[in-house]
Amino acid sequence: MAIRLAIADAHPLIRHGLRELVSHQPDVQIVAECAAAAEVAASIASARPDVVTLDSALPGGDGLRLATELRTGYPALGIVILTAQSEDAMLLRAVESGASAFVAKTAPVDELLAAIRHAAAAAASFSAAGLAAALTRRHEASGRLRLSQREAEVLWLLRDGMSVPSISRRMYISQSTAKTYVARLYDKLGASNRAQALMTAVRQGLIGHGPDEVAQIPFAPAQWPGAGVPAATRALARR
Repeated sequence: MAIRLAIADAHPLIRHGLRELVSHQPDVQIVAECAAAAEVAASIASARPDVVTLDSALPGGDGLRLATELRTGYPALGIVILTAQSEDAMLLRAVESGASAFVAKTAPVDELLAAIRHAAAAAASFSAAGLAAALTRRHEASGRLRLSQREAEVLWLLRDGMSVPSISRRMYISQSTAKTYVARLYDKLGASNRAQALMTAVRQGLIGHGPDEVAQIPFAPAQWPGAGVPAATRALARR
């Protein structure tokens, strides 16, 4: 029986290329196509594919967040993330999303076909070229960027958009001490301002990408700093 494939990609040329590719594969059949995140749920519900290829940058939504939602709703669905952004941070987000495979749009055709077939056969396991190397680099970077508990708390509060005076009040320390912690954190992250620090922290896996994602700072306090505090509007560029 042929693998039933749905395609979710913003780019007509990508969809056309996938149609051409699949037309030469007797074991794969396209059953649905869509170009925006809002269309995906209905397409999956009506076509009931075995595998979906998801553009990581679908209009109207984050492809990796959508992958997490699909994994919850369809545990047996194979999910292949297709992306033009194949850096480590994107690959590791794909692992966490529940996707079955991760393929760069520049990858060889055989790699994409192998990912689709893997996803159909083992939806709950993850496959990606370069995964081991990415995990090694992340581990090495985490070692270099190991933060003290206080520095980790400052990073969390910066992510919540707090100013230095607000941080000092929350942590019951002087503004001078709060500035010292912020300066030390910027130095470790190689940053000169809040926006650079937070972007580096995201790339290194120290904090999540979205306001509701749990930070993954490499230390083990009994409880995350600021736990239970509603996520404020992020003011990433505010010093």
